[in-house]
Amino acid sequence: MFDLDFSGKLVLVTGASRGIGKAIALEFASHGAVVCGTATSQKGADDITAYLNGNGEGYVMNALDNESVDAFFNAVAQKHDVPYVLVNNAGITRDTLLMRMKDQDWNDVIQCNLTAQMRLAKLCSAKMMKKRQGRIISIASIVGETGNAGQCNYAAAKAGLIGFSKSLAKEVASRGITVNCIAPGFVATDMTASLNPEQLKAWTDTIPLKRAATAEDIAGSALFLASDLASYITGTVIDVNGGLYCG
Repeated sequence: MFDLDFSGKLVLVTGASRGIGKAIALEFASHGAVVCGTATSQKGADDITAYLNGNGEGYVMNALDNESVDAFFNAVAQKHDVPYVLVNNAGITRDTLLMRMKDQDWNDVIQCNLTAQMRLAKLCSAKMMKKRQGRIISIASIVGETGNAGQCNYAAAKAGLIGFSKSLAKEVASRGITVNCIAPGFVATDMTASLNPEQLKAWTDTIPLKRAATAEDIAGSALFLASDLASYITGTVIDVNGGLYCG
């Protein structure tokens, strides 16, 4: 019989100080996992430690800096066992039309949303292969599947993350590791909370299910992909968008 017990299993969640990452970290912690979450500041890392309440701790990681990414992984490796789950969630946006986009806006988004994800997946999968088990889950986006004006850098990074995950899935499947993506659509976050009712309705009217996703909707999908229930699912994208895009 399958269950969702992650007791004793180590789960890494990047970008866990708020929003989707926080919801994912709390979901795994509630099912017994030891969670190591990242934030870009020490205060954010301390907040993660506080809300995990003994079920893990927060670390500082700047995804724009490869040395910081490596330092996070090494710090976790020194204290804990091999990660069973990696959830690549940390990401940024630098939205503008391509004609106005600065090189730094492109480079930062690709580094944070793709290169840092690749780096952590490489570090984790090397350890997972020795254990012959593991789950790598990356938070992509509907934008990586459909494109979006003003987000050429973000769309390129998320589409690249999908292609990367599909390729890595083929490389590590024989070692018992699955690699998948979750592609959220419109998610209710701190940012969207600032929309007025008319703006929010305009967004949700385009969604067949007539509501935005919650962070918990995304977290539930991550928990499923990490569980035994999804042991035969790899190299795929789970669209969590209320029917906004049916790939």
